[in-house]
Amino acid sequence: MRIGDCSFGSIQIDGETYEHDVVIDRGEIKKRKKKPSKKFRDKFGHTPLSIEEKIPWKCRQLIIGNGFTGALPVMDAVKRKAEKRGLELIILPTPEALERLKKASTNATNAILHVTC
Repeated sequence: MRIGDCSFGSIQIDGETYEHDVVIDRGEIKKRKKKPSKKFRDKFGHTPLSIEEKIPWKCRQLIIGNGFTGALPVMDAVKRKAEKRGLELIILPTPEALERLKKASTNATNAILHVTC
């Protein structure tokens, strides 16, 4: 997987530009479907990452890019579930998460990348 340029509102992966949040699941890139988490928006002031979403748990390491300023909330239930599953959960601002993803094994690492805030 080739991680290219990133800027507020977009990232490039394998030569394609994405202008929405993405989920990387065992090398497959999909749009993050955050609708199940929208019910928590009022509590956080932003739609958080919740276990209601389809999180790519089948990995040893899950990298979450929580936005360019680190403002995407990750609910505690997500952190607890990652710990229970025995996987390493790494939460970083998206530019740092992308750098970490570049160095990671694509077979063992999945990611959720927020492209704004």
